[in-house]
Amino acid sequence: MQQQRFELKYLIPEETALLVRDFVRSYLEMDEFSVGRPNYSYPVHSLYIDSDDLKLYWRTINGDKNRYKLRLRYYSTSPDSPVFFEIKRRMNNCILKQRGGVRQDALSHLLTGHLPDLEHLVSKAPNHLVAVQRFCYLMEELHARPKVHIAYDREAYVSDNDEVRVTMDRNICAEPNLTPSIKTKMESPARSFIGNVILELKFTNRFPDWFGELVRSFHVMQWGAAKYVESVEGIGARKLGSHVPAVLEGTPLSRAL
Repeated sequence: MQQQRFELKYLIPEETALLVRDFVRSYLEMDEFSVGRPNYSYPVHSLYIDSDDLKLYWRTINGDKNRYKLRLRYYSTSPDSPVFFEIKRRMNNCILKQRGGVRQDALSHLLTGHLPDLEHLVSKAPNHLVAVQRFCYLMEELHARPKVHIAYDREAYVSDNDEVRVTMDRNICAEPNLTPSIKTKMESPARSFIGNVILELKFTNRFPDWFGELVRSFHVMQWGAAKYVESVEGIGARKLGSHVPAVLEGTPLSRAL
């Protein structure tokens, strides 16, 4: 299990994001993947896994304690680029993450219910195998399968010891992906958080004093900006091979059908 990390999310307009960028550069270095990129941002892709009745979506909506998400995080479809199987658990503002890097040619095998072997992994480290095994166990327990491909552009800054990190995510878009495969291109995506940037302040130990100064200086307010939830509501349940029970009519999800 990765060391616990605290994450605070804020929705801010682009003009504020540009000011935050200048402020953060006084304290953190730009992430190596942001350097030299247009708008200092690199593409991030995730394939979210859920059951046909969207149990993980509803656990987030209901604010269940100890809830988690299952997702594949990747940055390219190049055959030699790893895909990270991630279990992301949330307890209030605290995030615990387990993940293991998997070879792309093993994706279909694992996402159709087979257990992982060391040969499927990028790293032979035992904790990586344990993480992917746990992911596959939870996936089968839920009868979960691929549901939503989410993509966005991330601008990131990090401290030397990686204990403090600031990210700004833009251009969040999503579309159904019901097959055990990954892609980077979208045909007709649903867009969310239009006109806003998702600012995330992340730290592993003590809340940095300058985080408080940032929040006060730019008058930003904490906001639950869940990309998966917004994407499901933007796409609609039926397009994800799901259904909405009659008791849920009138909810955000049913209105998105």
